[in-house]
Amino acid sequence: MSQKQILQQQLKQTLSPQQLLVIGLLECPLLELEDRIRHELEDNPALEEGVEDTDLETGANDDETVDEIDKMEELTGDIDVSQLDEYLSDDEGDDVYYEGPAVASDAADFVYTNYSEETDFAGSLIEQLRMLDLPETRLQMGEYIIGNLDEKGYLNREISLLTVDYNLQYSEQTTETDMFEALTDVQSLEPAGVGARSLDECLLLQLERKPFTDSIDNAMRILEECYDLFAQRHYDKVQTQLQLSDDEMRDAIQEITRLNPHPSNGFSAVGFEANNVVTPDFLYDCETGQLQLNNQSIPSLKVGASYVQLFQDFSGNANNRTPDRKAVVQFAKQKLDRAKSFIDAVRQREATLLTIMKAIIDYQATFFQQGGEALLKPMTMKDIANLSHYEISTVSRAVGNKYIQTNFGIFPLKYFFSEGMVTDSGEEVSTREIKTLLKEMIDAEDKKHPLPDEKLCEMLQQKGYPIARRTVAKYREQLGLPVARLRKSF
Repeated sequence: MSQKQILQQQLKQTLSPQQLLVIGLLECPLLELEDRIRHELEDNPALEEGVEDTDLETGANDDETVDEIDKMEELTGDIDVSQLDEYLSDDEGDDVYYEGPAVASDAADFVYTNYSEETDFAGSLIEQLRMLDLPETRLQMGEYIIGNLDEKGYLNREISLLTVDYNLQYSEQTTETDMFEALTDVQSLEPAGVGARSLDECLLLQLERKPFTDSIDNAMRILEECYDLFAQRHYDKVQTQLQLSDDEMRDAIQEITRLNPHPSNGFSAVGFEANNVVTPDFLYDCETGQLQLNNQSIPSLKVGASYVQLFQDFSGNANNRTPDRKAVVQFAKQKLDRAKSFIDAVRQREATLLTIMKAIIDYQATFFQQGGEALLKPMTMKDIANLSHYEISTVSRAVGNKYIQTNFGIFPLKYFFSEGMVTDSGEEVSTREIKTLLKEMIDAEDKKHPLPDEKLCEMLQQKGYPIARRTVAKYREQLGLPVARLRKSF
């Protein structure tokens, strides 16, 4: 097989390093941005924290500082300034610093809220465990098990594998029996059900702590002997198999439904993703209409004055322009380029986020004035892209993993986006409105005879929403609601 070379021309668009930096910062929610800035301050000595001085030691102002920096291209020849003038071109001039949190006016003095519980789940369990007066090895095993619980308080690892890993980590000869005994210690802690390896074990652990009654006994029999049938809501089969009367079955079901399937509820488990702190990126006062970024923890950034002084010394004294001195200035120039680029990227991120958030607020003005999910209009990324004059991809990056605090609560930005449909009367409504109506129908149904998707579809059509049965099923699943058979109660 012969080989031959072919010359082809291709037109390909690539992003500049500055564009990639801006995109990366735009995608960051507030807490990630704080980490990025901290790492950049550690890695780049030319980037400093603090408010820019109005005068350097030489008496130069900001414009003179920029002139001194840009002059280095002529003096050092092969130093690439990476189009710094383009980086800094905006209506405010060539600022080489980022001013952090502004002094808020009286109208803007409202405090943001972190939605997180104060109690540490794993820490609470360890404290209880240490009060049991266990041998040191047994205590260590219990703490190891607690460290392997998931965000709901369950142990999802096999005891055999847990034992192997424990022995490798601590160079012990623990047996599976020993590990089971340590698990029993953990399962004796509060809240009841912690350390369970399955939902039925979690529920049984809770029932075992209740005073004995006939209904408790029947509830335990259901979980031990007919759990699969019970989980699928085949109550008639469970009742027949256990020979329970209607009253006995009803009382047992009530006992089970009062239990907590998630033992960690009410705690903030350190390291558990489900309980991460939600910090709003935006603060919006619905009464005054004031929007601001929640940047109180973002420091002011500036280019280090010592680097500017270095350039001034280099350009002002010909005797300093030795090869060694030039190499130092070249290194400093690279760091300065990076610092200026990073500062501008932070400023661009702020301007982009505010523009896009203002567009969302304008589009959903009724919601932000009055609150209430039913007031949300159908809105897509394209709508906001057209309104804010950004690309759809930019809007998508800007709203991802971002939150806004309003007078009505904290909302993820993607909460405000939804598709729309036209009713029989010609009115365009949000699919979110249809989901709200669907949930209300299901909440109000007779649980002994829950409504199937076909009936729900018919009821929505009677209200003027031309919707198909498969769409009803899709919306129901998105709401986290099971099919009619699983919603049936005894």
